[in-house]
Amino acid sequence: MEEAASQPADWRNADPEPVPLVIGVTGHRDLVESEIPGLEKMVRGFLLTMQGRFPDLPLVVMSPLSEGADRLVARVARDMGIPLMVPLPMPRALYLEDFETEESRNEFRSLCEGAEVYELGVVDGESIETILEPGHARNLQYAQMGVYICAHCHLLLALWDGKPSDMVGGTANVIQFHQWDIMPGFTGDNTRMRQILADDESDLVYHIACSRDRPEGAPAEPLKPLQAEWFTTDADSPRTDELPPQYVEIFHRTAQFNEDAVRHTDDIDEGSWPLLPDDSPPDLVQAVSGIDRMFCIADFLAIHYQTRVTLALRLIYSFAVLMGLAFIAYTDIPNAEFMVYAFLGLFAFGFVIAKLADRGAWHRKYLDYRALAEGLRVQFYWAAAGVMGERHSKYAHDNFLQKQDVELGWIRNVMRVAGHGGVDRMSGPPATGLSFAIREWVGGEPDGPEGQLGYYTRKIDERIRYTKITANIGMACLWSGMAVTIALAIASDKMGDTVSGTLIVLMGILPLIAAVREAYAQKRAEKELIKQYVFMSRIFRNARRKLDEADSDDQRRQILRALGDASLDEHAEWILIHRDRPLEHGSL
Repeated sequence: MEEAASQPADWRNADPEPVPLVIGVTGHRDLVESEIPGLEKMVRGFLLTMQGRFPDLPLVVMSPLSEGADRLVARVARDMGIPLMVPLPMPRALYLEDFETEESRNEFRSLCEGAEVYELGVVDGESIETILEPGHARNLQYAQMGVYICAHCHLLLALWDGKPSDMVGGTANVIQFHQWDIMPGFTGDNTRMRQILADDESDLVYHIACSRDRPEGAPAEPLKPLQAEWFTTDADSPRTDELPPQYVEIFHRTAQFNEDAVRHTDDIDEGSWPLLPDDSPPDLVQAVSGIDRMFCIADFLAIHYQTRVTLALRLIYSFAVLMGLAFIAYTDIPNAEFMVYAFLGLFAFGFVIAKLADRGAWHRKYLDYRALAEGLRVQFYWAAAGVMGERHSKYAHDNFLQKQDVELGWIRNVMRVAGHGGVDRMSGPPATGLSFAIREWVGGEPDGPEGQLGYYTRKIDERIRYTKITANIGMACLWSGMAVTIALAIASDKMGDTVSGTLIVLMGILPLIAAVREAYAQKRAEKELIKQYVFMSRIFRNARRKLDEADSDDQRRQILRALGDASLDEHAEWILIHRDRPLEHGSL
């Protein structure tokens, strides 16, 4: 297997590369010669359209450079200056044997020049010896390559006759996997069952119909050669001329992430908290440095927008208290007409802050970037430990947030890019990766890193403290209000107008302070988060115990797999809790 290039010494501080729009390629080898110029024109037009529509998402074409459609698309991309990623289904020397002529082999070598070329490992249960000759084992390598392309691209460009086929790893098989996560003969039939009813952004195919150079090679009816359309699993409109709007939104949100990453490049380099220590061994760096870099970006941006949201919330709720004070003063204190203007001014300030937050999408970006960072955290430790799905057909991004809005698919798209450059293409996990993941992620070892177990313990204490503050403020306001009320009832006739007026204002403002603080706590979901943190603390504590009792590394990886699934599910619940509590001004 060809090793991916080792990361440069300063990889952690390298400028963040924008998340690309990765276009995977699948298609037939036996194209009809007379259709090739038209197919090239169609492919060029498609790539130009995508470049023009999403200028902040640099295109990358992922093609294994098989004869026929793969190379046609690669040639067009090369002419347009679009980078190529070339996953090979087997060692290059074996792959070259599948090309019949020296001219074909030379074209393959030429297209590989300047491209990012890497070899995928041998399918689980097979060996180099079993794939030396054509046959089922070798076909499985092509199937694995198709699965890899589907799992790491954002849309699939298919030059396809539209006809189904039972050939393992063939074009129809790859398209079926891309849309349904099932490839007969390679994946289990129940692979997709967990999420089969959920909307899925990973089903997007741009289908250019073509003929095949064989008897009865015309496209399936009613398709015509060079007919092009978008093809998805949408039950009502599976084929459309225009890119469906939900995918447009996904790509636009990825572009916004790129913009934010570039805007804060210097701050990210100085203020991010990487998961990978500086003294990590080279194989671990190779496996997870790409995920770590993406985590640093997402984590920093999440904290950045969280800070903005928190500040906006505090200002808006403080203005609410002051507005209440101004209103009470206007109604209860003589000659306080100016309080009307104070009330209106405070409302205006709060309105402006809320509008700034809404226009900048602070709340949405905070939630999205935090969800992305937590997904990348699981992806990082899974990659380090060598946790993979059956036959490398499932990856960390596959089930994350699948039950939520399809627009959150942009998060999975970023995870696809983060994972493709490291362990997803390696033949085995880093030597020290499993112990590293257990130590750094789970934690709980005496005198060792505290990991997530320590994190959730701290967050429980923190949230309980905040909840007590809210309760104490409420009790203090209640008893203070009662004391003021009793004082007015007993001695109001002995008080001057100024004193009694002040007490009346105080009697009105104290319940308002308590109510606003309670509303603030509800907006921050403080009580709900305590339950969530307690649950996650228990999950990590159980994982720590089971890891200590495990008899083998395979068992430990299974435990980490289950732990990651639980974490991803809980992060999905977290984003739901907070999406129901948007930053609003008028509802106060």
